[in-house]
Amino acid sequence: MSGRVTATAGVAGGLLPLVLLLGLVSTTGCTTFSARQKEAVYGPTEGVLEAVAVLRRHVPDDTYRFPPARDFSGRNVYRASLLRLENLERAEAAALRSGYMDAVIAFAKGRALERLRAFDLAAQHYRESARLSEELRDAARASAETGDRIDRAVKLGIELVDPVGEGGVPARPIDPEGVRQALDERVTQLSILLDELNEAAGRGAAAAGGDDAPPNVDRLHYRWIAQEEIERADVIRATYFVEIRHVVPDGTVVALQELQRVATRHGASKNRLRHLLRLGDFYADLAREYLAAVPPESLTFDPARFRELADAAIQLYELVGSHDGRPEKLEATRNLEAFLALTLTIDADRYDR
Repeated sequence: MSGRVTATAGVAGGLLPLVLLLGLVSTTGCTTFSARQKEAVYGPTEGVLEAVAVLRRHVPDDTYRFPPARDFSGRNVYRASLLRLENLERAEAAALRSGYMDAVIAFAKGRALERLRAFDLAAQHYRESARLSEELRDAARASAETGDRIDRAVKLGIELVDPVGEGGVPARPIDPEGVRQALDERVTQLSILLDELNEAAGRGAAAAGGDDAPPNVDRLHYRWIAQEEIERADVIRATYFVEIRHVVPDGTVVALQELQRVATRHGASKNRLRHLLRLGDFYADLAREYLAAVPPESLTFDPARFRELADAAIQLYELVGSHDGRPEKLEATRNLEAFLALTLTIDADRYDR
């Protein structure tokens, strides 16, 4: 009996350190894995394939209807991917010296640049990728062609300029019809491209699951880019007519129509609240200009005319302010408070608050 107890004790004595050792290794391994997993969330990109994978995940995103995705740092995912690829090229210059990833990097940069409105640079990177890789050649050439078409279109007509840039803002041409025609031509070219892409998307949906998928199906994300550029052209057109409204006949009416046109044509856009807010600001500006031109104390002040402008501004501010979680809500509520404060200067018998 004593021998059996001694043997059992000996076995137990041999297993106990092993169990403790396994437990220690297991605990250490879990801690290390958890720590690495936590660090990976905030760590830099470890390789080209990781940066490309993130970018590839967000290439099909509908950035016309929804804001661009953001990474953990809060930056635009396309801009962040471009920066990471450039940083990797510098940090891993020795490993990438052979050029085995050059075509992939060039193609990925093209995808990022086109979402940052650098269409000419994107086309250059696509051509470089097509030159270096046979596998990417067809897709790269198709994307380069599409980028060139968008680049040629967006160069038609006027463009918004930096208001605080060196030399100030250049004078706008007082040529409403010429500006309208040029921007309409831009929209026409972009609309033709959009129709082609929508048709390709329809063929792709019909051929889903088969082997006869239409060519250039990888270009379908350009639909959102084309819609964004059409929206931008409409915004530029409205901005131009707002700027010149004081020097052309019926300028205020035309400017109001242009702002309403943007809000109605792009009701599905991610910027729809911004368009409504701008329209509300325009009505509020008109109300302020009316008060400056026709003081409420004067006999020529028309309460009905002022109320029409004020009610339109208030309704638009309240509409935008009803959307929780949007930055436009803060602007709308503050602008509404400021405008209502302005109405306090008007006698109650002339404007009922």
